[in-house]
Amino acid sequence: MGPEFHVNRTPILVLAGGKGSRLAPLTCHRAKPAVPFAGRYRIVDFVLSNVINSGYRRVYVLTQFMASSLIRHINRNWHLDGIQEFIEIVPAQMRMGPSWYKGTADAVWQNVNLLHQTRAATVGIFSGDHIYKFAIDQMQALHQDSGADLTIAGWPVPIEEAHQFGVMEIDESGRLVSFQEKPKNPRPMPGDPTRALVSMGNYFFRRQRLIELLREDAVNEESAHDFGKNIIPRLLEGGGKIQVYDFGTNEVPGERGGTVPYWRDVGTLESYFAANMEVRGSLPAVNLYNRQWRIRTAQRDYPPARLVRHSSGHPPTSAIDSLVCEGAIVSSSVLDRVMLGYDTFVHPGCELEESVILSGCNIGEGAKLRRVLLDKNCRVEPGTQIGFDPEADRERFPFFTSSGIVVLPKGTVVPRSGPIRLTFDMAALMRRDPDTKAAMQAFEGRYDVTDVTQHSHHSSGPRYES
Repeated sequence: MGPEFHVNRTPILVLAGGKGSRLAPLTCHRAKPAVPFAGRYRIVDFVLSNVINSGYRRVYVLTQFMASSLIRHINRNWHLDGIQEFIEIVPAQMRMGPSWYKGTADAVWQNVNLLHQTRAATVGIFSGDHIYKFAIDQMQALHQDSGADLTIAGWPVPIEEAHQFGVMEIDESGRLVSFQEKPKNPRPMPGDPTRALVSMGNYFFRRQRLIELLREDAVNEESAHDFGKNIIPRLLEGGGKIQVYDFGTNEVPGERGGTVPYWRDVGTLESYFAANMEVRGSLPAVNLYNRQWRIRTAQRDYPPARLVRHSSGHPPTSAIDSLVCEGAIVSSSVLDRVMLGYDTFVHPGCELEESVILSGCNIGEGAKLRRVLLDKNCRVEPGTQIGFDPEADRERFPFFTSSGIVVLPKGTVVPRSGPIRLTFDMAALMRRDPDTKAAMQAFEGRYDVTDVTQHSHHSSGPRYES
C-alpha cells in the first residue's frame, strides 16, 4: 500500500456465487472464484486484493454454488483487524423466498439488508471471478464527481469476443448512451472497427437508487434479475445518469511506467489457460511482483521450490519462461512455458511444454506433456505421453478445449497405457453435472474409478525420493 493509504468506509459487495459452466470440469466441485490460478492463488484473491489495496474495509462476499472451498479459503486466509473492518462471507439464505439466486441483481436483492445497514451514499459491486489489478478508489472518485446514479468500469476487447459481454456506447463526456447485453452483432467503437467497449461487471451505485431499482426488478416476473440484462437497461431507459469509467486510465501504485492495464474474464478453459500463460513470461501481462500492490493469498508452510540434477548421469533441470511455486521439486527435467503449482513433483527425464499443472500433482519419470491442463492432485505415471497424438488423446481423455488442450479433472491417475482412473467423488459429480454429463456419457466404459480420494493435505506429490 502506498503512503497515502486511508480506510474507505464504502461497502463493497463481491459477487462470488457463479457456477462457471464453461470452466467445467474445473468447476464441478468448486465455485468459479475458488478455481486456482497462477500456481498458488485463487481467482477471488485478485478482486479481494484490489479492494483491500484500495483501502476498503467493509467487504461482503456473496456465495452460492459449491462454496465450501471458497469459504474455507477466505476464512483461513483473509483476516482484517479492527471492529469496523471485515471481510464477511454471505451464503445464499433464501431471504426473499424459496429460491436460490436467479441472477446477479437477485443476489444483491436477496441481501438488501446489507444495503439498509449502511449509511454510505455509495455501494460498490464487483465481480469475484476475473483476473485484474484495479485501484478502485479512482473509479469511485469519478462516480462521486460526476453525480451519476451508476458508474460502470469499461474496457475495449476484440470485436470477435465482445458477444460474451455487455457492449456499451458512450458520448464525449463518458456518459452511457447505449447498452446491449451479449449481442450477436456487437457494435464496434467509433473509429476502431476491431474492438468494442464492454462492461467489466464492476459497478458503483448510488445506494438509494440501487435499492429502488432492485425492488422494482424483484416483482417483474419477466425479468432475468440480472444487472446486464435488466437493471442497467432499465436505468438507462428511465433517464438515469450512467457514467463509464475508462479502465485504461487506472493507475495502480507501483506499476511500471507505460504498463497497459490488465483484465481477463477467465470464463472459458481457453481463456483460463491463456491467462495462466500470460503471467509466466519475462515481462508478464499482469505483474505479480509489485510490492506496492501485492496479490494476497494463503501463506502455506512449504519449503522453497527446488530445481535439481537427479544424479551425475542425468542432465540438469531447465526451466524456460516458467513459474515454479513453493514446495515443488523438479529433478533433471525440462520445463518450457509451464505453470507449476505448489507441492508438485516432476521426476527425472520429463519434458513439459506449454502446460498448466496445479498443486499436488506428481509427474512420473520420463513423462512428456504438451498443452495439458492438470487440476489438483493428478498423477501421471512414468513414460506417459499426452498432447502428441490428438487422435489417441481423444480416445483416452473426455475433456478438451476448442484448440485441443487436454484437461484432466482433479485427482485423475493417468497410466502409461490403458484407461485413466477417476476418483469416485469426481466421477459421481461429473456424471450428474449438466456441464460434464454428456462428455462422461460419451466416455462411458473407457475409464476406471478408484475409491481413493486425494486431498491437498494428502497430495500425490512431492515424493522426495525419485
